[in-house]
Amino acid sequence: MFELIPTGEATAILPTNGNTKPVTVIGTEGIRGTFDEKCLQQAVNSRLAPGVTDLVLNPDGHCGYGAPVGCVMVSPTHIYPGPVGVDIKCSMSLLQLDLPEEAIRERPVRRALINAICDRTPTGAGRGSRNVSKGRFVEFSLGQQVLREGASESVCNQLGIPAHWAERCEDSQHIGHDQSSDSLGERIERHLETETFRNFAQKANQLGSYGGGNHFGECEVVHVADNERARRAAEVFGLQDGKVAFLSHCGSRGIGHNLASGQFRALQQKFARWDIPLPGDDRELVYAPLGSPEANAYLDDMALGANFATVNHLLINALVLEAFQEVIPGIQGELVYFISHNIARKEIVNNAPAWVHRKGATRAFPAGHHALKGTIYESTGHPILLPGNPQAGSCVMVADEGAAVSCYSV
Repeated sequence: MFELIPTGEATAILPTNGNTKPVTVIGTEGIRGTFDEKCLQQAVNSRLAPGVTDLVLNPDGHCGYGAPVGCVMVSPTHIYPGPVGVDIKCSMSLLQLDLPEEAIRERPVRRALINAICDRTPTGAGRGSRNVSKGRFVEFSLGQQVLREGASESVCNQLGIPAHWAERCEDSQHIGHDQSSDSLGERIERHLETETFRNFAQKANQLGSYGGGNHFGECEVVHVADNERARRAAEVFGLQDGKVAFLSHCGSRGIGHNLASGQFRALQQKFARWDIPLPGDDRELVYAPLGSPEANAYLDDMALGANFATVNHLLINALVLEAFQEVIPGIQGELVYFISHNIARKEIVNNAPAWVHRKGATRAFPAGHHALKGTIYESTGHPILLPGNPQAGSCVMVADEGAAVSCYSV
């Protein structure tokens, strides 16, 4: 039985029964009461895992793979595939259109838009551009370039993505363990030689598609809150009150799944061979010390999957904009932001570099955060995209300084 000790109106700690910093829990008493025993056990296991210095359980925390979904795991010395999961860099993106809500009220217009979007962006497990008439065909060499470079200017130009959209990404390009793309190129060659990808050409053509599960594309209408801070943020972000926007949720598709699954299998086999105990005896909590061949291989594969996910989102937004322009000629659109919720990023935590693993959690840097210096978000904080549901709606938020308690995550 786990005891959550309140530390504030919407914060608590979960002791680990060890000589370590407890788990930080975010949520009111009512929310904390929804955490089941397995979720809390995973949180404790993750906190006690080698090299982990901080573990945050967010309000939507629930049972996941090794680590809870809705958690933040920080380690300066180890990398953990579990909190990233099998859909590397599953993310959110938001496209703002200069189209008033009234323009899409008629059912025939909505149906035409749905058809135009579905002609370009297929959905469903295993679906790629081969299933649609107006998608983008991705040549074998371009598929490799996407994995190696992410949303580079060259990649964007070849796919018809506005190159400046890369500036509206949390990360537009991921590099390898050696801080270059060279190791990524070598890793791609190795995967192609060993056929890790299983039909690489087919999976490369999943660019511009959502996949199955809870992934979606959804039409929204923007409503800016009636206060000065919200209006200022909306101006910086490019949000237009009363205008149509399009929200997307998807990740790295089959490429990411292949890479992540392969890493899980390889590390699990090595742990069995080495006879090393796993945290909480959980096979999903495999890990690798930074600097080891295993950590280097994982960081490279995570970067490959993350680059694919980035370009996948940007291409979807370009195709959605194209679909709207086909039905309603003359409209314009711009990417508001693209941000992940399944990734490990190197950040400064407690004045020291560390790998921040976010599983079902997203980065939340407030105004004035050092990482935003020199960006358009320096005075506001960057956009945080929180999906909701068609009835209650979704939210674009910004962080407050208090986000430090959750390692700048929500």
